[in-house]
Amino acid sequence: MCTWLKFLFIKFLRAAGSLGCVALILALAGCENEVGEIQQATRKGSMPVEVSENIEVLYSDSAIVKVKMEAPLLERYTMPEPYTELRKGVSLTFYDRYRNVSSTLKAGYAVSREKDRIMEAKRDVVVVNADGDQLNTEHLVWDEQTRKIRSNAFARITTANEIIHGYGMEANEDFTNYRIKDVKGIINLKKPANAEGS
Repeated sequence: MCTWLKFLFIKFLRAAGSLGCVALILALAGCENEVGEIQQATRKGSMPVEVSENIEVLYSDSAIVKVKMEAPLLERYTMPEPYTELRKGVSLTFYDRYRNVSSTLKAGYAVSREKDRIMEAKRDVVVVNADGDQLNTEHLVWDEQTRKIRSNAFARITTANEIIHGYGMEANEDFTNYRIKDVKGIINLKKPANAEGS
């Protein structure tokens, strides 16, 4: 398209003199910007090299399935370093060696950095373990190498007996061993023994 524009403006330049020269410069600048923007976007990695919808991926170790990932949209980029973006949300299911569900993680957005083997989850992050203990936070990092999850954001952990809230938390991958670093409050949900008859 730009080649045809150049050809037409050269003909126009011969007919219109200096006014045509200005028009030609503007047209050529516009064509170069379009190509330049595409090249720049490709160099920066802002265009995905792979797009998949309604995906289900199984991660295994020594032929044992460890994690199942489900997402409505997956976009994979290669630059500046390979990463995968799940901007419409993600659901992870973690399994023990007997293929029992040990914990689940859901989030409204996630990005996975392949080199570091880290997934960062944001927006209404919810982790639930096999006992029903639940973590709610707005930001969470899952480290695939250490098999741990951590957060520096506000976090709330709800168990059958109490609700703990504060800032910063860390836990193992299956969320059976966890702690909040800066506890701001604990609400006891268990009724006292003498309160049952009242």
